[in-house]
Amino acid sequence: MAKVELKQPIVAKIQEEVKDAESVVLVDYRGISVADDTKLRKELRESGVVYRVYKNTMMKRAFEGTDFAQLDPHLDGPSAVAISKEDATAPARILAKYAKDGSALEFKAGVVEGTLYDDKGLVELSKVPTKDELLSKLLGSIKSPISNLARVLSQIAENGGATEAKEEVKAEEPATEEPKAEEPVAEEAKAEEPAVEEAKAEEPAAE
Repeated sequence: MAKVELKQPIVAKIQEEVKDAESVVLVDYRGISVADDTKLRKELRESGVVYRVYKNTMMKRAFEGTDFAQLDPHLDGPSAVAISKEDATAPARILAKYAKDGSALEFKAGVVEGTLYDDKGLVELSKVPTKDELLSKLLGSIKSPISNLARVLSQIAENGGATEAKEEVKAEEPATEEPKAEEPVAEEAKAEEPAVEEAKAEEPAAE
């Protein structure tokens, strides 16, 4: 059987794995220990990420005609590939835990949602929160104002009766001041005083 025929099933497998993938990340795996590699594979698998070690030539052939062909220049030396069809940042986020100062994994490059990232770009991408974390923060920010509003409405409801009572008392106060309306009578009395003065003015006529 020709070598091409032997390689074709592997190429087809890679093509199927990267089909509709959100991200594909390449790493140099030579620095990782067996124990860490076992933990890494388990964590990736639980997050729905496919992690394989393939020959570079087969990956190049499988990537032809896709966004992942951007990775061809980085397919040099031993390469492992992490593929995710659900969470675009999961491969970078999980692999970053094991890519420490070149003593374990080393990022090569990755294509995430159609964009090519180098090793530094993948490190920055690994810091992006997960969708669940973002949703949790969003719900928290929405819940806070609602809680504040509920507390204010509760306080208004508790103080409502007292406020209405005060308003009723204020409404009755003018009734106690009604006698003041009679004061103009005194003013009318003062208005009659000039008549007395006129009587005094007539006294010289009596002499």
